[in-house]
Amino acid sequence: MTARRSRLPAGRRAVWLSATVVTQGSVSPVFPTVREVLDLVPVRHGAPRLVAGNAGLDRSVRWVHIAEVPDIATLLGGGELVLTTGIGLPGDDAGLREFIGALADVGVSGLVVELGRRYVSGVPRVMAAAAERRGLPLIELRRGTPFVRITEAVHALIVDAQLTELRATEEIHQRFTELSVEGAEPAEVLRQAAELAGCPMVLENLSRQVLAYDPAGENAQLLLDGWERHSRQIRPPGRTAYDPDSGWLVTTVGARGQDWGRLLLRWPATESTPPTRLTILIERAASTLALGRLIRRDAEGLERQIHRTLLTALIDHTRPVDEVALRAKALGVVLDRRHLVGVVVRHRADEPSGDAGAPDDEPAARRGARRDTDAEDPEAGPARLRDLAEAVSQAVRDAKLTALTSPLDDQAVGALLALPDPAAEEKALSAFAAALRRVRLDAAPAARPASRPSESTDRPAGRAVTSGSARPVDAPPRAAIVVAAGSGVSSLREARRSLIEARQVAEAARRDPRDLPCYRLPHVGLAGLLHLLRDEPRLQTFVERELGPLLAYDAQHPREQLLGTLRAYLEQGRNKSAGAAAAHLSRPAFYERLARIGRILDADLDSVDRCLSLHVALLALDAIRTP
Repeated sequence: MTARRSRLPAGRRAVWLSATVVTQGSVSPVFPTVREVLDLVPVRHGAPRLVAGNAGLDRSVRWVHIAEVPDIATLLGGGELVLTTGIGLPGDDAGLREFIGALADVGVSGLVVELGRRYVSGVPRVMAAAAERRGLPLIELRRGTPFVRITEAVHALIVDAQLTELRATEEIHQRFTELSVEGAEPAEVLRQAAELAGCPMVLENLSRQVLAYDPAGENAQLLLDGWERHSRQIRPPGRTAYDPDSGWLVTTVGARGQDWGRLLLRWPATESTPPTRLTILIERAASTLALGRLIRRDAEGLERQIHRTLLTALIDHTRPVDEVALRAKALGVVLDRRHLVGVVVRHRADEPSGDAGAPDDEPAARRGARRDTDAEDPEAGPARLRDLAEAVSQAVRDAKLTALTSPLDDQAVGALLALPDPAAEEKALSAFAAALRRVRLDAAPAARPASRPSESTDRPAGRAVTSGSARPVDAPPRAAIVVAAGSGVSSLREARRSLIEARQVAEAARRDPRDLPCYRLPHVGLAGLLHLLRDEPRLQTFVERELGPLLAYDAQHPREQLLGTLRAYLEQGRNKSAGAAAAHLSRPAFYERLARIGRILDADLDSVDRCLSLHVALLALDAIRTP
């Protein structure tokens, strides 16, 4: 304990000491140990001598009990330090062995025998041998000592420790309640949790990728080095449990029945089991993180709020469809008996201070200056989203369309177009995309390059690039935004499907090198689909279910890396000879590795369906690991 305390920073060391008990220079968590009890003044007065059970001196003493009858074990619950003069103990060797065995079975912390009344020169050898065999501390008091003084000293120590623990727990509840109300970011939650615990903390997703961490004054690089491999070896039972092999206290993070990560607190494996205070702390921190993920903030006008409420209601099923139609009609957006198309517009880059708002050929100096300006302004991200939302609304008006429009999240703006019939769908989407490009070009004339006098702001949208070819010299720069549309539907009850499809297409299209006026589902392949779903816990769960045992095996055998062997086999269309060549292995070695992979995954690698599932899982793993 002393070694760990000395490693903590001064500020955090004080917090740690506030949740421990200080007795005569030593630090004890909650309950004192047998070793610490032996250092108390009333016990030292009795001239104690350890006869047996040295290995159990660090057991916690939950209570002190005085007993003079041999069947006392039936009245104990474990963790007691038993005091006796021995006058009621059995006189035969078998009885003494049974007495010691019963105390050990119930889990007492130790046995203290005062000499002089039953045993004069020392306890019987058979008793000492039985205690040593069971690892039960057996102490002789060679001088008469009132037991009441020992019980008072130990019980006062325990009560003080429990009060201190309660105060620490109260501080934990208060601290995390404040963080929940404030909607604190994960990094702040982990910072304060690590400060209270004095221990490093890590928040990871289901794919063992670190989302946030606080090293608590230790080396962050050492903490996170090889994290995925290390994390896969931490497998405590239950939602909150301690893994003594790795020295990590772990709890699951999630809300509304959907888990999305784990929160881990490192407690040195050389120490005792983490105190209850830390279990409460990590669970409260996990609850705060889960709650924060559910909180959404926005500062919009009343009309925009209603638009957002209605679009959110369609996506999340939080309001009846008839109510949504009625409230939309009150805003002048008729959704009944209309052909509905979900549209999502988003920037190609997520970073609020990135270069997504600028043309591809904006001068580097201007790009850097704008980035520095955005970095200094914490409102740059929300302002960029508001500008995009306004541009989408203006484009709807300019194209003479009817739609609900609103931001869907921190990066994307959605629109539900209400068209008179399906035949108008392509024309309406083209008109919207062209109007949006004109609105954005008119709103940022300074961003247009001055070196292209032949460019005209009234050039029709959609002529920027030709798919699969280089951009013409006189073409406008590649658009910094993506416009995506879902499949048209004929009922408001199906509008959610169109909006979600549009959102998925927009996310996947960010990685598409083409510059299409409007992306549709046929433009997005499987790899793009998996990339846009990379943060979905269900996809991460699928990857863990399909490849988890193999990833764990590779983590324990870093020189073999069987995942690469499986990848070579699947990418070569299950052709073993081609796979062996791609993996730079001999065919016998390649075949042996495939057999081992099959055993680890319990999979038939000759099955087309099984290999298809594994191949999709590999593509999903690549998407998860790719920023």
